Amino acid sequence: EYKEFYRKVFHDYKEPLFWIHLNMDYPFNLKGILYFPKINIEFESAEGIIKLYNNQVFVADNIKEVIPEFLMLLKGVIDCPDLPLNVSRSALQNDGFVKKISEYITKKVADKLSGMCKTDKESYEKYWDDISPFIKFGCLKDDKFCDKMKDYILFKNLEGKYLTLPECLEENKEKHENKVFYVTDEIKQGQYIKMFKDAGIDAVILKHSIDQPFITHLEQKNENVKFLSIDSDLSETFKEETSEEDLSKAGEKLAEVFKKALNNDKLTVKAEKLVDKNISSMITVNEESKRMADMMKMYASSGMDMSMFGETGETLVLNLNNELVKYVLDNPQSDNVTMICEQLYDLAKLSHEPLKPEQMTAFIARSNEILKLLAK
Repeated sequence: EYKEFYRKVFHDYKEPLFWIHLNMDYPFNLKGILYFPKINIEFESAEGIIKLYNNQVFVADNIKEVIPEFLMLLKGVIDCPDLPLNVSRSALQNDGFVKKISEYITKKVADKLSGMCKTDKESYEKYWDDISPFIKFGCLKDDKFCDKMKDYILFKNLEGKYLTLPECLEENKEKHENKVFYVTDEIKQGQYIKMFKDAGIDAVILKHSIDQPFITHLEQKNENVKFLSIDSDLSETFKEETSEEDLSKAGEKLAEVFKKALNNDKLTVKAEKLVDKNISSMITVNEESKRMADMMKMYASSGMDMSMFGETGETLVLNLNNELVKYVLDNPQSDNVTMICEQLYDLAKLSHEPLKPEQMTAFIARSNEILKLLAK
């Protein structure tokens, strides 16, 4: 009956995930059903409909003075005979009674979600990927909702296991205390994921556009906790102990060679001694710059010129334990150095993001040249 009602009212062929039945007699009369539709698209384009009735007489859709903003992502019907409807919107905004209705609805939703997590964790985890944008949006918009939901926000790790924030911190405290590493793209960040898995370090998957403002919000609520992108910096676990002076000298020398070879004076180069000798070069991205870039992507569809926000704080990391990097360092004047530098840079970029068409063309041509040299 609930599903039939949903199809009839909202003309939605997709079944809702679950629903909440509202029923209250005191201090006001209110009945309703709120459905959780499958929210697997960007939250800004997900639009719900909550129909408001007074004694079964339709009043309006989505009256934001009565329905909290984040609940607008849901679909539902609410009938409230006690709601004052002969007043203006501005009067509704300042009406304490209306505020109580809004708070009651928010509480019921939080109670339903937290209750499901406590009594039926399996279903809650199954729904989590679909409902998480809605819950995170609610936490950003409503402090009371956030306080009720904070212990029931889940993070999916690299193994597909769902953990709360305290569980994430506890699981990784021996490797990195009060830090949570996260992945935004499992394909682009594949090299970094492999390194983390090999080192026994976990990370969580945060690939929704709302995740950037949400983790910033969590950091403000939990002062000691820091979220870091898996490619923002290299953990000490991946490095050998080396004097900073030696790294600095090698870094300066390599920076000079690479800037000249790539014809790029703005390139930031850093030398490290990585445990894995097979890794020659990597790109890391400054966390603050990355968050800014990710936030800007949310506005890109509006036609805003993103170039005004500058570069994304990329650093080319070169592994001093790798044979090719050693060769460049020891033979800066060699005929093949330019080609090696270009190839190492493109390999680092490729493991980070797709190359632009002209870069890919040059990369393929250069790869063929290198194969010809090997065949001689």
